Amino acid sequence: MAVQVLILILLMLALPAVAGGLCAGAYHEGKSLIFRWVSGQFLLWAGFQVISVPMILRQQSLTRLVWVFAGYAAVLALGGAALEIWRRKKEDPRAFRPERRQGKHRKHRENALLWAVFGALLAFQLAQAVLLVFDDADDAYYVSVASLAESSDAMFQRSPYAEGGMEMDYRHALAPFSIWIAFLARLSGVRTVVVAQVVLPVVLISMAYGIYYLFSRVLFPEQGGQRALFMLFTEILVLFGNYSVYTSETFLIGRSRQGKATLGSIVVPFILFLLLTLFRKLQEKEKIPAPLYVLLGAAGLTGCLCSTLGVLLASMAIGGGGLFAAVCYKRIKVLLPMLVCCVPCGGCALLYLLLK
Repeated sequence: MAVQVLILILLMLALPAVAGGLCAGAYHEGKSLIFRWVSGQFLLWAGFQVISVPMILRQQSLTRLVWVFAGYAAVLALGGAALEIWRRKKEDPRAFRPERRQGKHRKHRENALLWAVFGALLAFQLAQAVLLVFDDADDAYYVSVASLAESSDAMFQRSPYAEGGMEMDYRHALAPFSIWIAFLARLSGVRTVVVAQVVLPVVLISMAYGIYYLFSRVLFPEQGGQRALFMLFTEILVLFGNYSVYTSETFLIGRSRQGKATLGSIVVPFILFLLLTLFRKLQEKEKIPAPLYVLLGAAGLTGCLCSTLGVLLASMAIGGGGLFAAVCYKRIKVLLPMLVCCVPCGGCALLYLLLK
């Protein structure tokens, strides 16, 4: 069991953090471990969407998908590690001494009590998400599809409601988030239900708060105490957001194992964070780094992985943000790369229309 848990930790924490080094240049504080973890996971999700959809449509086995995607993940990890080594050799260590002293000085000014309360509330939410897990009606499909794919080695070929085969469900096959769960279960050896209802809530809820923390660093760059207050108010909104079964807070805590919950709680906020970073660079008349556009495209593909609705939402967010940037900052040149970021979403939409 310890080996299985270690494999899951490597897959969901260490691997994305190393792969995220490829896009460290997209953010002015790209050395942040949280940013690397989140951005690396989006690179992995985007690759899984590109690899898995053609293999599902060709009715390939889960085993073959596991091997192909494992190779892709290994390439990302090696590339991120090599780039980090090259970056450290190129940089002058003396240039970062003032920054380190300044960072320590800022940490001394942060309110430790507020961060302790935030950590306690986060631990409470994670415990509640695991201990009070319930079977949502949609789990009869999403979790069952993942379990069947892992046990039968066939993706979207067996009915989750009855024994026997079924016709290809193109709407869900084009958004195979449940197959990603099956991939984690197959590679780690942990049961699919345990991965979906125990492991994913802990990781994905933590990732959502990691994105909110990235927002706080942009909104309050020099004030650690206000960052803590921002995170506390965010937690309070989540804790008391269960006034309807359709709120994003309910989806985050109770249904994070479902792709549409990840879309609303993680993908859309991360796209908004990337757009905010883009606007800041345009306002300061800085050059837009290519990794920022790469992450926007990866976020769009991740939206497609989570839900077919993500095709529309991600395209609207990225395209609308590009149009806003072009008009408000008078940078027409930004429209072309933003349009390119929307192309993968458009391709998924076109494929759905053709198959439907």
